[in-house]
Amino acid sequence: MIVARGSLAVVNMSQDGPRRSSDVRELWRATSLAEVWLRPGDWYHPAVDALIQAVEDDSCPIEAAQRLGAARGTAGVGIGEALDDVTCLYRATGRSLSVEVVRATAIGWAQGREGTSMLPGVHDPATGLPTGDYLAERLRETYGRAAREGLDVTETHCLLVVDVGVDELDRWKRMARSAAVGRTLEQIFGEGHPMATMADGIFAVLCERGEAITRVAHSVRRIVERNAEILGLNEALRSPTRVQVEPLPATHDAAVELLRQLMR
Repeated sequence: MIVARGSLAVVNMSQDGPRRSSDVRELWRATSLAEVWLRPGDWYHPAVDALIQAVEDDSCPIEAAQRLGAARGTAGVGIGEALDDVTCLYRATGRSLSVEVVRATAIGWAQGREGTSMLPGVHDPATGLPTGDYLAERLRETYGRAAREGLDVTETHCLLVVDVGVDELDRWKRMARSAAVGRTLEQIFGEGHPMATMADGIFAVLCERGEAITRVAHSVRRIVERNAEILGLNEALRSPTRVQVEPLPATHDAAVELLRQLMR
C-alpha cells in the first residue's frame, strides 16, 4: 500500500497575537521535523532567523529565502527537502507561500550546490534523485537476481514512468518542478524502490508487478498533482500528469535501451 510519507499537507499551527522570533523558529522547526526534515541536528542555520524576520515583518522575503536556499545547498540538503522546509514555515504561521519565494529558495540552493562536490553520475542535483545510469545498474542487479532464482523479470518487475513535462518553461520553473516531483516520489516510495530522473520532466521508478500496480499509478498521479497545487506549480506540470506502467524487456541490454529512449 502506497502512503505519502512526509506529506506537504501539514496542519496550520498559526497562533493569534504577537509572537517572538524564537517562538516562530521553534514552531517552524517542530513542523518541519515532523513532516519533511530528515536529520534534526542540521536544521538550524542563521539564515533561518533572517527569513522568519522578513515573514513576521511582512517585508520582502526574497533575499532571505535565497540566502537560506544557498545555505541548504552548501550543506548538502536536497532541493526538495529545502523547499518543503520553507513551505512548513508558511504553513505553520498561517501565510500563503508565493511562487517568488519558491523561486528564490531554488536559485539560492543551486548557487550553494555549485560550490559542493558530489559523486558524478549518481545524483541529479535538480531533483535529488539518482540518474539513469544508477537505475541501469540497479536493473542489472534485478536481472541477475532473477536469473539466479529462476524468475522471469518481465513478470516480476516493471518501470513506473512519470511524465510531467510541458514546453516553454523558464529555468527556475523547471528547477522548482523537478525538485517538487523528485521530493514527492521520495515521499511516496521511500527506500527500497530504485528511482531516477530520466530527462526534463520524466522520472522512472522500479516496481514489483502485481494487481496493485494500477492503483499505485493512480495514487502517484494524484499525489504529484496535489503537491504541485500546494506549491503553486500547476502550470509547470503536464495536465493530467502521465503515469505509465512500462513492462521490462527480457534482457538487461534491452532494458538499458529502454532507459535510453526515456532519456531522449
